[in-house]
Amino acid sequence: MPGNKFGVLFVCTGNICRSPTAEAIFRKLATDAGMAVAVTADSAGTHGYHVGEPPDPRAQEAAAKRGYDLSALRARRFEQADFQRFDLILAMDRDHYSILSNMARPSAGHKLKLMMSYARRFADEEVPDPYYGGPQGFERVLDLLEDAAKGLLESLRRD
Repeated sequence: MPGNKFGVLFVCTGNICRSPTAEAIFRKLATDAGMAVAVTADSAGTHGYHVGEPPDPRAQEAAAKRGYDLSALRARRFEQADFQRFDLILAMDRDHYSILSNMARPSAGHKLKLMMSYARRFADEEVPDPYYGGPQGFERVLDLLEDAAKGLLESLRRD
């Protein structure tokens, strides 16, 4: 990563709900913790359905209510070079993890983890896709991602 920062990439399906939300949460928490100089974050999708589009308006609205700004983010598709660019690649669910695992060369497989492996309060293994549901789904995603992002920061601080 530029400037020897530790790079984290968050990955979901279309990069318009879960992964940009995770990116924004992680960036804000890292900044608030004084770690913005040591880490960097980005997000991507396993599929190119929404390349160039901003995050879903419902995701933006729910995040804004908690102080996270997603408005400048734009969807992009995960690419092979991301395995070299990032130190840690966090999948939102097992399907994403499987897709990324199949793309990874043996030297990069250790970089893959499920986002919820960093959660402390929630036992959920996956971050559910809120796209086809109502506002409560976006609130649930925020709850899960805030918890996991805090655990991730603690983990990075220890390392």
